[in-house]
Amino acid sequence: MKRVFGLAASGILLLSACSKKNHPVASKTPVRSSTHAPAAESRQTESPAVINIPHDIPPAPARNMAMAPMIVIDEQGQVITSREKLPADIASKVDYGKISRGYTPAQRQNLVYRFKLVPPRVLYVPEQFATKNAKGTYVVYRKKFFYWKKADGLFHIDQTYYE
Repeated sequence: MKRVFGLAASGILLLSACSKKNHPVASKTPVRSSTHAPAAESRQTESPAVINIPHDIPPAPARNMAMAPMIVIDEQGQVITSREKLPADIASKVDYGKISRGYTPAQRQNLVYRFKLVPPRVLYVPEQFATKNAKGTYVVYRKKFFYWKKADGLFHIDQTYYE
């Protein structure tokens, strides 16, 4: 019995002696003594650098409204962009009676739950900002929602988001 107690006590003593908590951590950065003035005071005596900025720099291009997608039909099925604001070839094809339909309450709840917002139903995007692939022409809205170009020339939201 004394032997078992002695082995256990020596094992605990050995483990506590080899613990990392008892060893001091060596500092990786050397300790410097500040016996002389810092270098910042010597920099103050130098003259500041002069940077010449040319005044003929053209201003940054303003964001053109044609670059942003125009919402034609919002999430409630209301017409936002009238025919007069759309290009003539697309305005002649658009039938607002067929495309002005909002989400059902269940679809709206599903979209809010999954994406924290309800995207618009129909967008107009100029052709140069659309992307083409084997399935058709599409646009990604807010880095989340895919809109596909239909025969009327407008981009309708992919049905997988709300079905």
